[in-house]
Amino acid sequence: MIATARRLLGRLVGTAFGRAVLACLALAGWALWSGGLLDGPVARHVRVSSVYAAPGVDLDRAAAERVVGNRRLVVLLMAPGADLREACADTERTTQGTLVLAMSRDGEDWDTYGCSRVGGDSPRDIGRSLVAETVISQGADAFVDRPIEALKVIVLNYDRLVRTGLLPDGARTINPSLPRYLLAGGAVVGVVAGAAALWLGGRRAGRLADARRAVRDARADERAALGAATAVLAQQIIDLDRAGGPAYRRLAGDYVGLLDEVSDPDAGDPVGRLRERVEELSGRAADLADDAASGRGPGGASGRGAGASGSGRRRGVR
Repeated sequence: MIATARRLLGRLVGTAFGRAVLACLALAGWALWSGGLLDGPVARHVRVSSVYAAPGVDLDRAAAERVVGNRRLVVLLMAPGADLREACADTERTTQGTLVLAMSRDGEDWDTYGCSRVGGDSPRDIGRSLVAETVISQGADAFVDRPIEALKVIVLNYDRLVRTGLLPDGARTINPSLPRYLLAGGAVVGVVAGAAALWLGGRRAGRLADARRAVRDARADERAALGAATAVLAQQIIDLDRAGGPAYRRLAGDYVGLLDEVSDPDAGDPVGRLRERVEELSGRAADLADDAASGRGPGGASGRGAGASGSGRRRGVR
């Protein structure tokens, strides 16, 4: 079974379509992973929000969001007894460039844990981060029963850190991951390429349909001309009915055989060759008509359709 799976995988990788499928699967997996597929509930929430409140925590989330605004600040209100350090670590991938404060009620005070993700790893940045993590929660213990007021104090501390230059000024930006840009770009390219392919395919189909219609029209014109020539030939044969004779009977027999092919467009010779045969029979009919008019009768000396025996009779008459 493993050998069969390897053969199937080898066949899949060995084709352009298989490689494209594998590339799309890899891109989709990358997009899901970078989009938070493996994130916990806290990280998934703060990916698009600045305030998280654990289940059971009494908090007006809309008011809390308005208090924090678009600052580079993320506040995690956890249940009493929660591991604040672990909660802060769980949000590392989703809170880059922000100052995170995890807090939970501990009796008459707030138990807090700050983690700054602003700046680099230089000693200066590390010192600034330690100061920011220490200052950000000062004064919040006075509002243990009023978390919104505690958030206002935390925001004031944040603004003071910004004014002193310990934290950079500016708004928090939430950018989609690179695979999402690639997927969006691929979707746009696919739509444009599909529309272009449909347009080009439609133009080609239109050209082919127009060419086929022109061929059908030309064939219809040829059939109409053949029908008109056949009608003229029929009238010539009718006019020769009184003359009779072997040449007339041969002409009438050839006309009947030709008529079967003319009446069936899918059988017999092509239209051009049928037209030539009609013209040939028409010439023979004209010659017979000339012979009849000159008094020599069908198959006379000037008749093109006369046979060798007819010539011998004429010599015998003379």
